[in-house]
Amino acid sequence: MDRTRGFTLLEMIVVVAIAAILAAMAISTYGRYVFRAHRADAHQSLMAIANGEERWYATYHRYSDDLAQFGFADPAVSPHDYYELVLEVDGDAAQSFTATALPVNTQASDACGNLSIDSQGRKMPSQDDVQANANGKCW
Repeated sequence: MDRTRGFTLLEMIVVVAIAAILAAMAISTYGRYVFRAHRADAHQSLMAIANGEERWYATYHRYSDDLAQFGFADPAVSPHDYYELVLEVDGDAAQSFTATALPVNTQASDACGNLSIDSQGRKMPSQDDVQANANGKCW
C-alpha cells in the first residue's frame, strides 16, 4: 500500500493550537514590559523635579510650586506624554513638596498607578506594596 507523504489534519490542528498558546503568552508578557518601559518616563520627570526643587531650596530656602521653573509646560506632562505631572508644596512656608506622576492614555491601566516622590526622598508606591509591584518594581 502506497501512502502519500504529508501532514494529517489532526497534526496541523495541534501545531496551530500550540502556536496560539505561545502567542498569547508572548503578547501578555510584552504588554507588561511596555508598561515597565513607559514608567521610566515618569521616573525621569519626577527625579528632574526633585533635583530642581533641591536646587531651588538651596537658593531660596523654600520649595517652588511652579513646574515651569524646572522646564515643564502647562499642563505639565512627561517627555513622552505617558504621565501628567502634579507638584504640591505644603503650607505657606513651603518646607516640603510632593511631586506626582499620574498615568494617562494607555499607561492608565498600569498596576503601579500614580508614582510620586516627596522632599524626604520617599517614593510611592513603596516596594512593600505587593499589589502595585505586581508588574515588576514600580521604582
